[in-house]
Amino acid sequence: MEEWFVHLIKSLPIYAILIIAVFSILTLGKGADMLVDEAVALSLKWGVPKILIGATIVSLGTTLPEASVSVLAAMSGNPDIALGNAVGSIICDTGLILGITILISPPKIDRELVNKQGLLQFGAGILLVASTLPYSRISTVFEQGGSLPQGMGLIFLLLLGIYLYTSIRWAKKGNTKSGSIESDTNDDDVESTDENAPQWVIYLKLILGIVLVIASSKVLIPSVEEIALRFEIPQSIISATLVAFGTSLPELVTAITAARKGHGELALGNIIGADILNVLFVAGAAASVTPGGLLADESFFIFFFPAMLFVLIVFRISVVFSKERIGRPFGFLLLGAYILVTVLSYFQKMT
Repeated sequence: MEEWFVHLIKSLPIYAILIIAVFSILTLGKGADMLVDEAVALSLKWGVPKILIGATIVSLGTTLPEASVSVLAAMSGNPDIALGNAVGSIICDTGLILGITILISPPKIDRELVNKQGLLQFGAGILLVASTLPYSRISTVFEQGGSLPQGMGLIFLLLLGIYLYTSIRWAKKGNTKSGSIESDTNDDDVESTDENAPQWVIYLKLILGIVLVIASSKVLIPSVEEIALRFEIPQSIISATLVAFGTSLPELVTAITAARKGHGELALGNIIGADILNVLFVAGAAASVTPGGLLADESFFIFFFPAMLFVLIVFRISVVFSKERIGRPFGFLLLGAYILVTVLSYFQKMT
């Protein structure tokens, strides 16, 4: 079936492939939205605190498109798409989505939470770069690149479990300290199905959401490959921009919805968590199913890794120099950083 679809894609005109790619990206976002909504409804039915939902289920749900695309790309022999999608998603989440969120509704800063999660966020980015360095031939990194070994992918997944466990501990601790900690969110803030719906309906929609995400990913990958081939654009660049933006749609929709309702801090927490999961969950899962690891060609070390760290540093500076809220000027700064990185990325194919 997959081979038949690949042959079909190759026989189509470019405009038809672009339409298929756009449609699959939209379906991917819809599937992830459904998955998140029903996970929230199920958690409410179980009586799990909403802050815990945001720190775990929502973050996992919104990063599921990145994970599915990266894992399927790695298994199909395209590790540059897998790693490029993880790195590009961090750039997109932190620069574009968080920048827009701040511009719409400057989020309040919970110093303790933002400092804990923010340091983990930046540390995850550093860990990803450090794990791909070829230490035996470090001097050739800008000519030959490196790779994220399969063993490190398994370690990332272990760290993912530790991170989720720690997030649960923090959430429960915060909920115990203050009964009003959930007052920032109301039932209307979560656009989920009715929590009073029968559990079998929620389970069914959860399964449908997963199916939509996986099926859309299988359609998106060969479409992107063919587009890259037709335009002679390296797959790493396409995956770090177009695919990364498409798979970040759930975070974008969630962030804009929260910001419009005056709850930018919800989007802030979700983006920080999503960045951490893009390293531990997305890159980790993709590397763990690839015996040779995820290849990181020289473009990652010349451009994409520095760009990712640059955007993360801009965000840390925004937090350090903000008081009760992150000001709109920092939103412009983050958005500008994303636009700069995206524009410059398309010049990489010319070098």
